[in-house]
Amino acid sequence: MPRTISLPPGYRLGDVLAFHRRDAESTAEVVGPASLRKGVMLDGVPVVLAADFSPSAAACTAQVDGAVSAALERRIDEAFRSILGLRIDPDPFCAFAATDPLFGALVRRQPGLRIVQSATVFEALTWAIIGQQINLPFAIALRRTFIVLAGRQHSSGLWCYPEAADAARLAPEDLTGRKFSRAKAETLLRFAGLVASGELDLEPGPANAIEQIGQRLLAIKGIGPWTVNYGLLRGYGHADCSLHGDVAIRAALQRLLGEDGKPDIRRTEQILQQYQPHRTMAAAHLWASLALPDDSA
Repeated sequence: MPRTISLPPGYRLGDVLAFHRRDAESTAEVVGPASLRKGVMLDGVPVVLAADFSPSAAACTAQVDGAVSAALERRIDEAFRSILGLRIDPDPFCAFAATDPLFGALVRRQPGLRIVQSATVFEALTWAIIGQQINLPFAIALRRTFIVLAGRQHSSGLWCYPEAADAARLAPEDLTGRKFSRAKAETLLRFAGLVASGELDLEPGPANAIEQIGQRLLAIKGIGPWTVNYGLLRGYGHADCSLHGDVAIRAALQRLLGEDGKPDIRRTEQILQQYQPHRTMAAAHLWASLALPDDSA
């Protein structure tokens, strides 16, 4: 099932590969200098999404352990767009912020910056739950555990990130025995159970807007605004997610403002509101700014 996906001018391949390289043990992702292989469950089928990059295109192949339906073809196409960071066009925000006193210079220093998505909405939201209030290395270790406990191995040997039905089969003790807190394990499985049963529909449509999905997520015990916004950002590529509760966003704003302390959550939210409907790209530039030299942020 080969396909060629054209890449926009100035495509920042290094950013995309760095996002998928976070797990040093390559449990569900294998990243090369100009290649990516990612395992994910799609419609109950183990799939490895493989992309080999040239300067202007990605040669993409889906290695499927099972029958390929038209619905699965669509899911594969959507997953490729997500993992390659092609859901949000960065140009509207760059034009919007070109003369902005806070973001203008920063945007010019980071041309072509994009937000990379998870392969599925379920992956994005479970990763957001796993990452709540813990450091990144520990979150990655817990994610690895979750994949091995709930996911399935592709015939190639690569693990595939699970779907809701896979995760819903777990008991909290399966996770708490592997360093998950009781609260995190229960939230994760509560969410998976609601999706698997069909009570929570994650598929957006005319009668199920992304904003409505966000409100339903907020009603789930253990899921708060940060988790919802981060999940919508990484899952749907929603263009206007406010990450005002994110510690790294607040640290980046502190540097950008040249202040001695981080702005509090309320003030951070007020600052980001000025960049509606482009708050997702504002967050992307703030996150990336933390990697710039101190005198360049």
